Amino acid sequence: MRIDAHHHLWDLAVRDQPWTRDLPALRRTFTAAELRPALDQNAIDATVLVQTIAVAEETPELLAVASADPHVRAVVGWTSLTDPGIADRLARLRELPGGSALVGIRHGIQDEADPDWPERPEVRRGIEAVGAAGFVYDLLVRPDQLPAAVRTVRELPEVRFVLDHAGNPVVGTDGLPPWTKLLTELADCPNVAVKLSGLVTRTAADPARALRPFADVLLATMGPGRLMYGSDWPVCLLAAGYDEVLSVAESLTDHLNFVEREAVFGTTAARWYGIAS
Repeated sequence: MRIDAHHHLWDLAVRDQPWTRDLPALRRTFTAAELRPALDQNAIDATVLVQTIAVAEETPELLAVASADPHVRAVVGWTSLTDPGIADRLARLRELPGGSALVGIRHGIQDEADPDWPERPEVRRGIEAVGAAGFVYDLLVRPDQLPAAVRTVRELPEVRFVLDHAGNPVVGTDGLPPWTKLLTELADCPNVAVKLSGLVTRTAADPARALRPFADVLLATMGPGRLMYGSDWPVCLLAAGYDEVLSVAESLTDHLNFVEREAVFGTTAARWYGIAS
């Protein structure tokens, strides 16, 4: 089973996506029907649909998509981590149409000014509640927030984490050493996996060449068993179409054996998010 472990959908007629206002290529509606031909063409059997904004109403809408679309097999939604009633909120989400597809929770930590935001006590309690409910917590951070993310993963060993977009490294020679050090520390924590996603938009040209050193570090530290492919569609369209993004990921892993490639493009995501074949 081939899995795209990270993509988005939104309908501007239902809700604004304020972050797209200065991004004309993304300032429109993106539907499952538009993505489906690319999934079929590339033999993608299942996807993980991920939240985009911190609005409680979005997650039920994503679950409704999952209930209607056979490709969407898992949803990473949003709920307020600082809500004292977070456990009850998660339980109610599970009861909604498509609620069985809810596998994880994410907050846009990268939008928080505080580099240590994940370590705030009220946030930590929320992340612990996510783990206690059986969900994965997806980490979306800026490079300056990655140290706090590493500490959070280390200090909450009972919670399963997924680091989105490999921690959004600064792609280039200057960004590689500090990122490598942090990823090496992160790899010591068995409760975290990493997405090979969202990196094409961080390169200026020749993404396969630019990203090769970063992919090599991911494979050397995390290994294929804790690395999963994600397209980050439609955000990837800022730099490349779906086919090109997948082609870059395949080229970065072309030296792996069959079982290792199966892990990156399917079995890791299936195991981490509980996606049945």
